[in-house]
Amino acid sequence: MLTAALVDEDAKAPATSLEAVPEGWAARLELRFERKLARTFLASRRHVGPLRVQKALYPEGDDVCQVIVVHPPGGIVAGDSLAIDIDAGARTHVQVTTPGAAKWYRSTGRLARSDTALRVAPGAFLEWLPQETILFDGARAAIALRVDIAASARFVGWDVTTLGRTASNERFDSGRLAQRFEIFRDGAMLWCERGVLEGGSRALHSGAILAGLPAFGTFVAAFGDVGDDVLTACRAVTCIEGEGAVTRLPGVLVARYRGESARGARTYFAGLWGVLRPVLAGREAVPPRIWNT
Repeated sequence: MLTAALVDEDAKAPATSLEAVPEGWAARLELRFERKLARTFLASRRHVGPLRVQKALYPEGDDVCQVIVVHPPGGIVAGDSLAIDIDAGARTHVQVTTPGAAKWYRSTGRLARSDTALRVAPGAFLEWLPQETILFDGARAAIALRVDIAASARFVGWDVTTLGRTASNERFDSGRLAQRFEIFRDGAMLWCERGVLEGGSRALHSGAILAGLPAFGTFVAAFGDVGDDVLTACRAVTCIEGEGAVTRLPGVLVARYRGESARGARTYFAGLWGVLRPVLAGREAVPPRIWNT
């Protein structure tokens, strides 16, 4: 059983408001952002276990606060539990990314899970731009993302998954993936996607699902009414590798991808981000430097 104190990295004192999950290795990270004058800053950060942010970065100036969420073990094993809780305060502009792919290893039977909760206050803009998730053959994973946004808030985020280590010609012949991606605006559900994929199942080869392709992803932008001009511009983005499509729903724009590699999804989604960021933030899309290291 793992027991650990939650560490407030700013106060340098232990906190006990959160409990570690008593199975596998539990890790939790809490971040809170605020804005003062023209600067978005990381007001507090607390962690338990191997999940943390080293420092806030400002590659685009004071307005945009970028953080890189690091999981030092580099992989998630059976029984592990990761939890990320991010609060983007009023009028902040926060960008969150990761240094590399999240690797979910073959399970000995127990489930591993990741739960992410994002809250975006009035006038704030949160960009959730993690690198891909790789599920090794035999992994058993439950991955959930919940986004709560205020009426005047904006959110752009994506999720990219690869089933099996495709570079080694590994396929997802066994294991299980349960995913949930939800967005709420002022407490009312705006968009929800839930799915369960069983390794080696016939469903993975269905033309209506993955058609035998190992990589897939979802891109979501929530910012109020999506105009025809924005929709047209997004649909003009070319999916160079694999298949991509954009859909407009009430209050949200959704794009989906499926293909042979996560690279194809990242390239396609980055193109959509490049269209939307000037509309939502008045800024060009600047890829985080960590993506090229």
